Amino acid sequence: MAGRGAEEHPHGADRLCAAGDRIYSRAVRRGRVSRTDAEAVPCLLELALLHPDPDDMDWLVPTSPQEVMTRLLRGVYDEVSESQRRVGSAVAAFEWYAGLGRQLGALAAPAEGSAIRVLDGLSRIQAAMDEATEACTTEVLTVQPGGIRREAELTEGLHRALALRGRGVRMRDLYTHVARHGQGLLNYLELMGGTVEARTLDEVIDRLILFDRTVAFIPANADRTMALELRHPALVEYLVTVFERLWRLAIPLTAPLPDTGIEGISHREQSIAALLAEGHQDAVIAERLGISVRTCRAHIARLSETLGAASRTQLGVRIAQVGLDGHRGPGLPAGALTVPDQESPSVR
Repeated sequence: MAGRGAEEHPHGADRLCAAGDRIYSRAVRRGRVSRTDAEAVPCLLELALLHPDPDDMDWLVPTSPQEVMTRLLRGVYDEVSESQRRVGSAVAAFEWYAGLGRQLGALAAPAEGSAIRVLDGLSRIQAAMDEATEACTTEVLTVQPGGIRREAELTEGLHRALALRGRGVRMRDLYTHVARHGQGLLNYLELMGGTVEARTLDEVIDRLILFDRTVAFIPANADRTMALELRHPALVEYLVTVFERLWRLAIPLTAPLPDTGIEGISHREQSIAALLAEGHQDAVIAERLGISVRTCRAHIARLSETLGAASRTQLGVRIAQVGLDGHRGPGLPAGALTVPDQESPSVR
């Protein structure tokens, strides 16, 4: 009965339902009300607004309005007191944390911004990049992984590149060799004139952008919807060193790729052969060189045909024998080097 009444009459004594108000008012006027009349409003018994008449259990007598009011006011007072206690605790906690923040601020070395800042979302990344572009006065260094640069990617940062060019800022960009085959990149470099110098490598590190050797941006997740803005001098200097060493190894975009010295094997196939010799799967090789898995497997098939290999195991031996694994010298004995099957785990 009590459970059913709570569901049907979800209220307190300060806001009775219409039926409860009618029965309770009648009980106050008449001094009592029959239990049968009160069956439709069990909330009156649950809230102790009615209680059995000790002289006749078939009747219910009302609790006096004064007692009901006292009970309600006591409940309100308790609620207010609890709220005041919680507010006081919250204020005390806030004051403690605020004091802790002041202590940390006093211990920290003064700087113009956080040494490492997480940028969550493309809009925040773009805003931070625009801010760094506006402050840049000398040099921008970038590493652009992946394959052929799509027009959309080049257009995305074109406004920043043009702003930098207008202020005489020099730019150096590193790409993979595959990017050489994209007309969009060639058009971009022609538009920028001598302001941008580009070089390429077989493979590069993940995306990196450095402004004036004081602030760097790197991805913070795989889909590049988050980034890290780095201003710590040691971190930035380290990234500059990495870039400069890659730059010295890279080949100017205007220069041809070196010949492999092996008839019928292209520079890209030589790169694929070296990664195969290291034990990488096709998908890993494709990602590192900025090509599709389908293109990678087509090159592997041509390598097998050129080297006369009937299986991937035999291809590994042939790669070592002709020195495509990076160790030119006498042929290795059969079985000394194998290339994993496409489904075998990578040893990257």
